Amino acid sequence: RLGGMRLTLCSLLCVAMATGIYACGGNQTDSELRYEFSTETVPREYIVRYAGYHGNEARACLLSGALAGLPCAWRAVRRDNPAAQHPSDFDLLRLAFNCTPALTAEATRRLLASDAVRSVTPQRRVTRTLHGFGPADEDVELPRWHSRRSFSHAPIVSGGLGAGVRPAPTQITSALQADVLWSVGFSGRGVRVSVFDTGLAAGHGHFKRGRVKERSNWTNEKTLDDGLGHGTFVAGVIASYRDCLGFAPDADLYIFRVFTNAQVSYTSWFLDAFNYAMLRRIHVINLSIGGPDFLDRPFVDKVWELTSNGVVLVSAIGNDGPLYGTLNNPADQMDVVGVGGIDFDDRVARFSSRGMTTWELPDGYGRLKPDIVTYGAGMRGSGLRETCRALSGTSVASPVVAGAVALLYSAVLHRGPVINPASIKQALLASARRLPDANMFEQGHGKLDLLRAYQLLRAYKPQASLSPSYIDFTDCPYMWPYCSQPMYFTGLPVVVNVTILNGMSVAGRIRGEPLWIDGQNGRLLTVSATHSELLWPWSGWLALQLGVAEAGADFDGVAEGWLNFTVETVGAGVGEETSTELSLPVRVRIAPRPPRSRRLLWDQFHSLRYPSGYFPRDNLRVKLDPLDWHGDHPHTNFRDLYGRLRSAGYFVEVAGRPLTCYNASNYGALLLVDTEEEFFPEEVAKLGRDVAAGLSVLVLADWYNTSVMRRVRFFDENTRQWWVPDTGGANVPALNDLLGQFGVALGDRVLDGEFRLGDRLVAFSSGCDIAKFPDDGRLIGAGGAKSRLEVRAPVLGFAHAGSQPVRPGTGRIAVLGDSNCADSAHQLADCYWLVAAMLHFATAARLPAFADGFQTWKSAGVPPSPLPMRMEGSRLRLHSRSPPAAPPAAGLPDAVALPPRRRRGSRRFEAAGLSRGQPGAAAEDRVPLPPDRLSAESLESAIRNRQQTAAAPIDRAFRLFALSCTLLAAAGLLAFAASRCRRRLSRRARPGLAPGALVRSASAGIDQPL
Repeated sequence: RLGGMRLTLCSLLCVAMATGIYACGGNQTDSELRYEFSTETVPREYIVRYAGYHGNEARACLLSGALAGLPCAWRAVRRDNPAAQHPSDFDLLRLAFNCTPALTAEATRRLLASDAVRSVTPQRRVTRTLHGFGPADEDVELPRWHSRRSFSHAPIVSGGLGAGVRPAPTQITSALQADVLWSVGFSGRGVRVSVFDTGLAAGHGHFKRGRVKERSNWTNEKTLDDGLGHGTFVAGVIASYRDCLGFAPDADLYIFRVFTNAQVSYTSWFLDAFNYAMLRRIHVINLSIGGPDFLDRPFVDKVWELTSNGVVLVSAIGNDGPLYGTLNNPADQMDVVGVGGIDFDDRVARFSSRGMTTWELPDGYGRLKPDIVTYGAGMRGSGLRETCRALSGTSVASPVVAGAVALLYSAVLHRGPVINPASIKQALLASARRLPDANMFEQGHGKLDLLRAYQLLRAYKPQASLSPSYIDFTDCPYMWPYCSQPMYFTGLPVVVNVTILNGMSVAGRIRGEPLWIDGQNGRLLTVSATHSELLWPWSGWLALQLGVAEAGADFDGVAEGWLNFTVETVGAGVGEETSTELSLPVRVRIAPRPPRSRRLLWDQFHSLRYPSGYFPRDNLRVKLDPLDWHGDHPHTNFRDLYGRLRSAGYFVEVAGRPLTCYNASNYGALLLVDTEEEFFPEEVAKLGRDVAAGLSVLVLADWYNTSVMRRVRFFDENTRQWWVPDTGGANVPALNDLLGQFGVALGDRVLDGEFRLGDRLVAFSSGCDIAKFPDDGRLIGAGGAKSRLEVRAPVLGFAHAGSQPVRPGTGRIAVLGDSNCADSAHQLADCYWLVAAMLHFATAARLPAFADGFQTWKSAGVPPSPLPMRMEGSRLRLHSRSPPAAPPAAGLPDAVALPPRRRRGSRRFEAAGLSRGQPGAAAEDRVPLPPDRLSAESLESAIRNRQQTAAAPIDRAFRLFALSCTLLAAAGLLAFAASRCRRRLSRRARPGLAPGALVRSASAGIDQPL
């Protein structure tokens, strides 16, 4: 079963509800699991963060002073948890129902006007429900989509890990040689480790007496026990001392119950628990949770505060693999140890999320993550019933590293502040064993090596280091994607982001400016470097831009050099060392400049994604992954397409700036793939000139329909308004503004299904049709005997930009109404061969063989299709760097535009509900043409609309009849309830009965309290 989704931008709301049934393999018997989960903001509740820590009375005074005279009720929610008696840096503010949107905005404005208030953000609620079938301690499988604070489990197929995979060892501690450190007296003693999870039962037999120092409850349930088993498993991997062994059995465990048995949690629970962890001077925290929202500032800021106070934070990287660009937060932060998973054959697990980070897109390039990988498939750990169970996922790999860190910490605890989040991470990365067949965005620095990490920590001296420690474009496959394409003169600079780890102090900086030193052929490179001004906490970034100088235009070989710079401490350091001189080796493969026809410019600048706004999925039929959050980059979810293009001999350059910033004469084609951003008027004008000068354009679009967008909506209790997505799958109105000068426009129909080209089948998933095309352009339509799209509509077109079929010196236009078949995320069937054929036409002016005999726009007689209109009230302008242009129908007088529909509805998510090939807009959304413009082509559509309108009175009569039946039934229920109430009141008046006494009900024969 697939459920619904509710989303909003204004409060950074992401709601995703799903249910499903999977078969799971257990270590005892097979079992099944059905799951449901959702995340949402809590109506009228806000987290008010302060610039410092204050007691309860001081915070009450701050709120009262800021909100004095506000004409609606409010109160600070009382938090009943162990941190309540200590100073705090936030309050949970609850507004009354009579607070209108204007009053809510006024309250926010007053609070932010105070110097003591840092931010005001919505309270967030996370829910996850597991319905297991089978024994409580069996393997489980959880869904792939993860939002903030959901567990990172991975699927386990029935029967175990499958053929060809080495079975899991009896003890994971033996596989990583923890027993070697135990034999010399190190077992975690003196290290305080906290587990943020679902709790732990008192007196669990897998933990030594007195090792569980404190169990604390941060939820609204009155229990400290684990009713689910996840927290017990994680704690066991870290510190169990019998049966299924943990790494640090003598560590002091602090159990933070931040999830209820129904797996519900709130941001405020985590913030209070994090504050308390700092009060308890915790050394290591395990977070087997994560989500894609790296803009959840209260959570992200608190993680920075934790690590700046010396807490080593270990977190699961996520289970959204094998897709790239699917890292979860907080594991994607520089100061956190992000952990991926491998199987016992030392292969990166399919479920483990891949890099790169997407914080930096579209302007820059992602960082190296995960940091490290370890075993996470078929792991054995503690169960609720003091037995052992098996689980898979990065939430299993995370406590393996957390337990290893606790064991390592106990071996060097005497070294004091020299052992800190940076030095621990440096030792883990430097000692990791590289896997031979995985790239850096799959394995990070490699597989955890516990003994080598111990040797490095024992001899560690405070220093700064780099991740990655070198750049080598010839080192394949590890340095993918850098090693997949050589550099050349006039090519766009290649950006490499390097993380700086500073083990000398929590704050640091780069002294002066980095210096480039030429090595062999190093003079052929152009190098520039930018960096973070402050390295905090314990880390920062260094970005290199590498290009080829004109002297290397015809060079074919390798160029080398070094980037040297010095990192120094800011303030007090952890030891005597106050600076480190670093050198970053760079090795680049240079090739002669390719011909223009082989060079492609990928437009990344006009790609927008969650969490910056509400950008829905491209395929409307996929409910488990409701948001577009993978980056739409050729090295993330379009990685497979990029590989095919490189194999075909194309050179792909990624444009992270407006189209006005590039010399189009260098490129054979511009790729506009799933664009969401608006286009500057200057970009529109420049593209017209570039196409006239020979640049071709390839467009892979997606759906955009205002009616569908309203169905992917929710009712915001705070503003009393319906909120809709910022765009559809792509920003088709913006594309129409750009392509209108070439006589091309995309329609608002939402098409779904398959159609055949020659002997190949093309999957079309929530794409759009072509509404207008040059008269002599070739069109390929969907619909008919060989198609599973029920609507006859053109979806693929080839055209020369000039007025003649072949105009020398002029570019060409190739358009496909859907990008899903080229997107690795939720792909039904790939169409890389089709994209290659479109590019061959764009760069070589040759139509593919399957296009022979297809009709032109003029001869096809295609009925007019309505053009999509920008959604009224869309909040895209909050994220767009370019203003929206004129309405798309302005320059196309024969187009039918869709107006926004105003209709009340329920708060529940409304699924799109599109049948295969059905137009996205309902008949009542269409604007009828005036009589003097009623063309022959639109006559059929007008008659169809009239027929649908004629049926409306019958529909209304049926609805009135149904409503009257409902009201009569309700009246009967009310009368029955009133009679029951009168009988109860009469009994209450009987003498000799105390309040709460039981009387025998004559009618039902049961005891009822008075």
